[in-house]
Parts: sequence; structure tokens; C-alpha cells
Amino acid sequence: MSTNKSGAWLRAEAATAVDAVVSGGRSLDAAIANAESSVSDKDRPMLRMLAYGALRHHFRLREQLGFLLERPLKKRDKVIESLLVIGFFQLTDTRVPDHAAVTMTVEAARLLRRPKFAGLINAVLRTFQRRNVATEAPRSDESTYNHPKWLIEMLKCDWPDDWQTILAANNDRAPMWLRVNVARTTVDAFREALASVVAPEDAPAQTLEAVPQAIRLGSPMPVDKLPGFAEGLVSVQDAAAQLAAPWLLHDGGQFVLDACAAPGGKTGHLLELLGSESDLMAIDIEENRLTRVRENLCRQGFDATVVAADASDVESWWDGRPFDRILLDAPCSATGVIRRHPDIKVLRREADIATLAALQRDILEALWQTLAPGGWLLYVTCSMLATENEAVIGGFLDAHADASEDKLLHNYNIRALMYERRHGQQVLPGTEGLDGFYFAALEKKSV
Repeated sequence: MSTNKSGAWLRAEAATAVDAVVSGGRSLDAAIANAESSVSDKDRPMLRMLAYGALRHHFRLREQLGFLLERPLKKRDKVIESLLVIGFFQLTDTRVPDHAAVTMTVEAARLLRRPKFAGLINAVLRTFQRRNVATEAPRSDESTYNHPKWLIEMLKCDWPDDWQTILAANNDRAPMWLRVNVARTTVDAFREALASVVAPEDAPAQTLEAVPQAIRLGSPMPVDKLPGFAEGLVSVQDAAAQLAAPWLLHDGGQFVLDACAAPGGKTGHLLELLGSESDLMAIDIEENRLTRVRENLCRQGFDATVVAADASDVESWWDGRPFDRILLDAPCSATGVIRRHPDIKVLRREADIATLAALQRDILEALWQTLAPGGWLLYVTCSMLATENEAVIGGFLDAHADASEDKLLHNYNIRALMYERRHGQQVLPGTEGLDGFYFAALEKKSV
């Protein structure tokens, strides 16, 4: 395939993936996985850059498109709008030469079996180049901050001093963090092995004192290029997520539940830190998601009881043996990891938040029954919203005389990463390159 043909095909596939999210409500992960099956390995980074970029800047680019189009396209041709947005993104946010961006985006229309739109695409892109659309087009808060209005307003309410910082961090590209399996190697030994396979400009950043197993790469790289990945010496996991396991196990643990465990990053981390005499049970409601958990545990050489189960329906899976430690990584809006999943800004709805908070309360109530007196439950979300975080924990504490919150951070080094809330602690996205995570540690008292 010629270079131009290959480039046009890449843009056609990226537009198809973006349209699957915007018009079809599909997750970007699923849409990208489908698109990647049609492009070469060397083209996949470019495919991901185009699709992720178009969604990361969705509100700005769509508003500019609306300014230039006389009327929206028909539903069956909405993929052309996604293709135009990808054209805009190339012209404003990438180093792709303008002539190549225009030529290959126009050609992509033919590969999408819509050749009649080639002239329109060429005209719109040329107009976009010629005019200063960024200043001519009206600017809403949505396009200024590249977030939906409802989320901007919620963040303003919950984080009056930090909402703009959060929004800006969400629009950045996320770094690639690794977790070294210290049960099998050392961080220093892994860093030496890594230095032998990465270019000097991609050398890993310094590890964080607060997260001793974490290494941030200078540039992302395929996991199969990581030394020791297949042997379980290292896993991919954001450093903020790596706070959970040592926090829960700061004074030990014998029988541990990892609830809502998929895809298994925290499961593996718990097992790295647990002694050989400990037992761990991992549950998730979706059996297909547990495939990843089992694969990760197999790669790392760990064994655990992995069960497809509804965490809120304890009678269907719990045998009555109390857990002394529970990690509840609750399903949430994922508003703290938008930079990794920019489709969240398009797919999530304001009405989802109350529904998710109700689910979080149900799961927390159910799992509390399974926790032994004197045991600990760590409630974790990757949400930035008080409705899903401190409001859930506050309501639970008010309703349970046998529950108390431990606000002491046993790893004192992480205090600099945290904002203390009325209940629990929060890491803001972008802090030291971390994702946004919320944590609340609860102890079950004997009453």
C-alpha cells in the first residue's frame, strides 16, 4: 500500500473509531481495538494519537466544525464529521504537515465509501487553514475547557479552588507508570534492565518516594518490550492506584477480599505484598473481565480465588468466613482518569452520578457484613466528585455505629500528594503525574 493510501486508511479507521464513540456510544478502548486489527503495528501509535486527540479536544473541535458547516450532516454520514474533526486536530495539535493532513483526510472519505464528501472536506479544511477559527468562532465553557458543562459545574462546586487545574490535567496525555514486583526483583535492578532497552531521551523519571514500587517512563512503550514483563517482574499501573494495596495492608492481613477486581492491577499488587500464608479472593460482576485478572495473575505467578459475583449480593458468593481486609475499588464515573479515557467526557451523563453513588452505597453496605470486627475496608474510586466519594463515606459513617474512619496516613510521604476532604483523601489528576484517586479507610469496631 502506498504511503498516501496507508495514511488515508489510518484516518478512515480513526474516524470510524471516533464515530463509534460519539454516535454509537461505544467505549474508545473497544473502538480502538477493532480499528487496530486493520492497521499495521507501526501505524497503531498514529491511529491512537488521532482518535484520542479528537476526543480529548472534542468540544473545541466540534464547536469549530459547527461554525464552518452550514448544516449538520445526516445521521448516516456522521462519520464524516468525525473525519473532519480529525482533520482539524492534525492542523492545530500535531506536527503532521498541513498538505499531508488535508490530502489524506480528503482521500479517507473515499475509503469510507463516501466519495461525494471529498469536495466538502477539502473546502472545509482549506477554510479552516485560511481563517482564524479559534478566534472567530464563539467560545462556550465547554469548548474552552473541553469538558461537558455539567461536569465543569460539578467540579466548580466540589473544587472551587482547583477545578481549572483538574480540567487542564484531564486534557493532558497521561504518562505510562510501571509497578515493579518487589517480591521477584528490586526497583534498582529493574531500572538497570530498563535502561538497556530504552533510548536516553525515554529514560524513566525518578521514582516517587511515596510510591516506592513505581517508575514513570519518559515515553510509553509496548509492554512486550518491557524487560521481564512476560515473567511477571513488572506491571503497568498508575502510581496513584499503587497507593491502595500498601495502605490496606499497612499492618498485615490474612484473608483479603479484592472487590470489583478487574482488570486485576490491584489484585496483583496485594499478592506481591501479602505473605505466603495469606488468602485472597477477587470478585467482579463480569466474567469476561475476569479473564484479564486471571491472565495477569498467571503472568505474575500468583494464585487466588477468582469468582464472577455481584459484590452487593453477598449471599450468592460469601461462605460466611469473615475477611480481615477488604479493598473496595468501587465502580464510579472515572472522572479522575479522563486523560487516559477521554471518551468519558462524551459518554458520561450527569444522571449517571446519582445512579453510581447509589450502587456504591449498596456495595459498601453489603461488604461491611463480610468484614471481621477489627478489620479494615479501604474504599477507593477514580472519581473527582464528592457525590461518589465523601458523601458516600459520610452517609455510611452516620448510619453505622460500628464504623470509624482512620484519617492517619500510615505512609507519611504521601501526604504531599493528598488533599484531605471532610471524609477521606483525594489525589488530584496531574499531581506528580498521577491519576485522580479517592481513598477512605474504615475500621470495623466491636460494639
